[in-house]
Amino acid sequence: MTTRPGISLALCAVIALSAGCSCSPKRIPGTEIEDTGDNRAVYEVVRVYQKALEARDAPTILSLVSPDYFDASGTPDPADDLDRAQLEQSLAADLARLEGVRMDVTLRRIDVQRDTATAEIFYETYYRVQTPSGAIPRRDADVHRLVLKKMGEQWKIAAGL
Repeated sequence: MTTRPGISLALCAVIALSAGCSCSPKRIPGTEIEDTGDNRAVYEVVRVYQKALEARDAPTILSLVSPDYFDASGTPDPADDLDRAQLEQSLAADLARLEGVRMDVTLRRIDVQRDTATAEIFYETYYRVQTPSGAIPRRDADVHRLVLKKMGEQWKIAAGL
């Protein structure tokens, strides 16, 4: 049996390419995070939060937050703890003091365990904050962790704002 060299090379190339494509999991674009249903949903919450913060849109941010939101701010002092009611009272006024908000977010990791997820992000924010003496430019950058809870079919932020 004789084969033409062009056909066997083309066949080998197709087999090699299809084998390579089936081995790697699909990733959320721009990340190294596997594109699963829950990971994509958590990613979307982070993306909507970023856009809402840039727009200084308190109602949209609050729509992303769970009713049982609570953040101890990483300290043992209860004076800096923040729950949903306090967030509702302070968020709009806090956002109103900001100008020219830009937030760059790199989603580094998402871990989902049943109905709880953590999203590790690296963020850089650029903004001006109004003070009695005028607007002061600011830049903040840090690694941050959001904790989310699945409520029905939606993921809501439970801590970490």
